[in-house]
Amino acid sequence: METSSDEVSGLLQDWGGGNQQALEKLVPLIYAELRQMAHRCLYRERPGHTLQTTALVHEAYLKLIDQRDTHWQNRAHFFAIAAQAMRRILVDNARRHQALKRGGPAENLELDEAANVSLDPDPILLPLDEALVRLAEIDQQQSRVVELRFFGGLTIEETAEVLGLSVDMVKREWAMARAWLRQYLSD
Repeated sequence: METSSDEVSGLLQDWGGGNQQALEKLVPLIYAELRQMAHRCLYRERPGHTLQTTALVHEAYLKLIDQRDTHWQNRAHFFAIAAQAMRRILVDNARRHQALKRGGPAENLELDEAANVSLDPDPILLPLDEALVRLAEIDQQQSRVVELRFFGGLTIEETAEVLGLSVDMVKREWAMARAWLRQYLSD
């Protein structure tokens, strides 16, 4: 069943106003889209990544639920915040893996758990995060466009809606940001 953007936006605003019943109605409407977003994020990850789609959705969901004081503008605003949460989760996960690789704190693992641990951090995620932080210092808007498009999987049109920009402006910012990132990451 296809849900309208207006229905999701209305439920988000009701939930932001403290209506718990709105949250109960909202979760089934957004869950599939959060899974798709998480799947797109993990698709770009290294092979053998230990974080699964469902786990990423649930971790992001817990972060989103914690934001009780957020005044959700609309559906696109919610998914922009979800993209930000997923980025943070993936970066934190990559940093943990990198710390383990460098001999970080030892953990006792069951044999089944140990078989699922990969000590190789995603080779692009941490440099990309560093590049986005650097880009944000130069041009916050371009950094936001990349985050929404890359981590959130938002379309050009949805990104324009979230940022309150024209579609043409988002296309220009996206092209310039990609060129800057390509140069930064190749150095």
